[in-house]
Amino acid sequence: MEDRGHNVYSLDEALSKIGFGNFQGLVLAYAGLGWVAEAMEMMILSFIGREVQVQWGLSSSEESLISTVVFAGMLIGAYSWGLVSDTYGRKKGFLGAAILTGGAGLLSALSPNYISLLVLRFLVGIGLGCGHVFTSWFLEFVPTPKRGRWMIIFSSFWTVGTIFEAALAWIVMPRFGWRWLLVLSSLPSFVLLIFNDVVPESPRYLCMKSRTTEAYNILQKGALLNQQELPPGMLVSHSTSELNEEFASSEDANLLSERIKTLSSESKTSNMSVIFSSKLIRTTLLLWLLYFGNTFSYYGIILLTSELSGGKSDCRTAMHLKNTKDASLYLDVFVTSLAELPGLVLSAFIVDRVGRKFSMLVMFILGFILLLPLVAHQNEVLTTSLLFGARMFISATFIVACIYAPEVYPTNVRSTGVGITTAIGRIGGMVCPLVAVGLAGGCNQMVAVVVFEIMIVLSGLSVVLFPFETQGKELADHVHASA
Repeated sequence: MEDRGHNVYSLDEALSKIGFGNFQGLVLAYAGLGWVAEAMEMMILSFIGREVQVQWGLSSSEESLISTVVFAGMLIGAYSWGLVSDTYGRKKGFLGAAILTGGAGLLSALSPNYISLLVLRFLVGIGLGCGHVFTSWFLEFVPTPKRGRWMIIFSSFWTVGTIFEAALAWIVMPRFGWRWLLVLSSLPSFVLLIFNDVVPESPRYLCMKSRTTEAYNILQKGALLNQQELPPGMLVSHSTSELNEEFASSEDANLLSERIKTLSSESKTSNMSVIFSSKLIRTTLLLWLLYFGNTFSYYGIILLTSELSGGKSDCRTAMHLKNTKDASLYLDVFVTSLAELPGLVLSAFIVDRVGRKFSMLVMFILGFILLLPLVAHQNEVLTTSLLFGARMFISATFIVACIYAPEVYPTNVRSTGVGITTAIGRIGGMVCPLVAVGLAGGCNQMVAVVVFEIMIVLSGLSVVLFPFETQGKELADHVHASA
């Protein structure tokens, strides 16, 4: 057996030593595909509702319910998959979510009636609730330097998914209908299922479960793929490394022993107790407000695009259903989906320069300004342009928020904490279709836009009140190091 010597090194030191290379590239590809799958399933909501409404003679509220049940499922799934991933491992969460999303997504294409479609899309939503675990999993493989930039590159897969789905709908819907769009959109989930056995478990999760040998073996394979070498010595958990530094000059062995007992007790504390501890409760509640408002406004802009497309912002034509074979709907959604590309570039440029908080605040302000003129009816070109700009900035804040949240929580509750936060955001997603479809589609565009603006203001306020910045900081493994 290889002699690793008497020196010790932490997981963060190991990741910094092997750098970002082919190993993380493989992790990025799998996690990115997970986000492509989620983005495609979410973008479906912009297309199938209108066609199903026409085909089955649904009311506006019944149409909006097709979107709402997906978010209701994601509300349950976000918490459930977070708990599963923190307890049994990230890969177990991916496996269950891929089976549920792919299976229910495929079966929903065969729905014989409205009720069965609602039930199956609800199950798809539960599977999609695992999306945040891909973020945490990838984050746990990335070295601290320029972590923000790599996380934004990861987030670009969401944008790829939205653009690809818009293009796919443009091709498939007019020719083959909504059922074939559902079939094709479920395929990425089956690809995730096929490659689940190939991808590695998070070494940070393994260290937290005292499975350091398994973590070491994964890191060793990663070092070989990156053509690097691990530091000499033995891999230990981040917390043990911290203790060695903290008590290196102390001769009080009893003090060190007590600190180890504290960490051991903390690891046995329920996840909810840690998330609502005195050091994290303020951040937790503010993250809930941020995710609720950001999710509400992001999906609101997406749904507004389909509701206001083709001159539908004119109330005189608002009650006339837009035929989904009209290319202007797909063109408008496709164009506004492209808005996320400059949003990605902007956030990548500033997130590691000015920090997570300032980046989100500036982009919330700009998104608010661009959405404001839509309180009044505008022509189609101006409406699409304003929605393009607003989506660019609001999607960028959403990306940075998805970086900030997993950086805030320690490893032992990271997926659970982000999962609950994401679940709160899904409540915003559940309410959003009722506003975007119900109000904007019912000649109440001004009220709908004002509600979205209020959500943006509240989201910006939560960012201002966050107690600390995470830029350039190593990921914490325990709550004492995260605050």
